[in-house]
Amino acid sequence: MMLHHRFDGPSEAPVVVLGPSLGTSLALWESQLPALTRRWRVLRYDLPGHGDSPTSGLTMDGLTMDDLAGMVLAVLDRHGLDVVAYAGVSLGGAIGTTLAVTAPGRVGSLVLCCTSASFGPPEPWRERAALVRREGMEPVAQATAARWFTPGFAGAEPYLAMVRHADPQGYAACCEAIGAFDIRDRLHLVGAPTLVIAGAQDPATPPDHGRVLADGIPDAELLVVPEAAHLANVERPDVVTGALTAHFESPWRTP
Repeated sequence: MMLHHRFDGPSEAPVVVLGPSLGTSLALWESQLPALTRRWRVLRYDLPGHGDSPTSGLTMDGLTMDDLAGMVLAVLDRHGLDVVAYAGVSLGGAIGTTLAVTAPGRVGSLVLCCTSASFGPPEPWRERAALVRREGMEPVAQATAARWFTPGFAGAEPYLAMVRHADPQGYAACCEAIGAFDIRDRLHLVGAPTLVIAGAQDPATPPDHGRVLADGIPDAELLVVPEAAHLANVERPDVVTGALTAHFESPWRTP
């Protein structure tokens, strides 16, 4: 199964890949597109069971972060893309870290946004997976706003709708991949220039999670975004977009 994906921007430009968070689609990055597509060809993808990526033809039991990274590599291979830049939010960021460790020659520049090297013990993720398999997406959607956004944010509904439209089986499998993920002992293997972004008010991956990433990845930088929770690129597109473009304008690592 090939992940649903799309390109925007100049066809001959260097490629920037944007990875979504659990529960969202490639539309998560809409605010960043106008600035990024001025200089880069932007590739966005949907996770299994999210957006327009199906779960049919995919074994969802035992899905791992390495599996998800392999699906992204398959998209790159399909289009003959060698070295790309990569930015990901939350689960999308964990996929990016995995790519940078397991396929280091393919990631020339890396931005890890509101993500972690380990998202905590697996039990809560297994419980969430069991919940959506049993009751569907609505219970998760109702609880999501408080994790994703600060209390004063007024634009949450389109993103909560993405959660409601996710396939429970795909969402649950991604939950289990997150629960099993721990790359803390391999962060030193990341060779791409890396920017870590954290939301100052993120309850899901607080700034100390970003500090673990920045301390473990050689020469990584950490940016803490004020007045932002877990989807910092949505709440503070001005800050996050500026940080992305500045980072990707710096030299990329080549094999």
